[in-house]
Amino acid sequence: MRFEVLTLFPSMITGYTSESILGKARDKGLLHVTATDVRDFAANKHRNTDDTPYGGGAGMVMKVESLVGAIEAAKARLPDARVILMSPRGPTFDQPKARALAAQGSAILVCGRYEGVDERALAWIDEELSLGDFVLTGGEVAALCVIDAVARLVPGVLGNATSATTESFESNLLEHPHYTRPVEFRGMTVPEVLQGGDHARIERWRRWHALQLTKARRPDLFAKLELNKADVKLLSTPLEKL
Repeated sequence: MRFEVLTLFPSMITGYTSESILGKARDKGLLHVTATDVRDFAANKHRNTDDTPYGGGAGMVMKVESLVGAIEAAKARLPDARVILMSPRGPTFDQPKARALAAQGSAILVCGRYEGVDERALAWIDEELSLGDFVLTGGEVAALCVIDAVARLVPGVLGNATSATTESFESNLLEHPHYTRPVEFRGMTVPEVLQGGDHARIERWRRWHALQLTKARRPDLFAKLELNKADVKLLSTPLEKL
């Protein structure tokens, strides 16, 4: 998977340590992340990439010349990549979008700054993406989230190939609770069902919790579920009867 990130702060993007999952993916050649400084495409010797907006108003706006210059250079290196602007105006990034980007194989992420970008630069943008309804100082953190979510879907990045297919949001379900050693900690114990070898019972327990957690905490996701007869029965079954 190849990412080119257009940013004013390249050092924020490429600092993966070799001990991290993404660092190991990079070292194995599964992930390539390049950070390009938009200032390198500024139109003057001071490398200015922002200016005051026409019509007045508070704040500064990213200039069109430097941004378009950086995009065109990135497209020359990754001609098949979609150009994505991290922007509050875009749809919310989610797991299906992460899967789509992973399947594509490359992406150019443009990090907005200040009050936004010159509107004319959008002619070079294929789509916009947002992380949610909150404000960041720039698009770098958002770009890192996209890289992390997408990279872990690339075959070979995760040690367990099934991990990425059984996590929250892969099927509009939150994950069931997890436990590990020790069995007892400060009076709290691992549920008895998980300590036994009845795998069918364990799967029912996990599915029950996933359904109940999603229904209680993410009714928006729960509404998208296509419940089968077994799910309907599970939802009406008390925990102690599983």
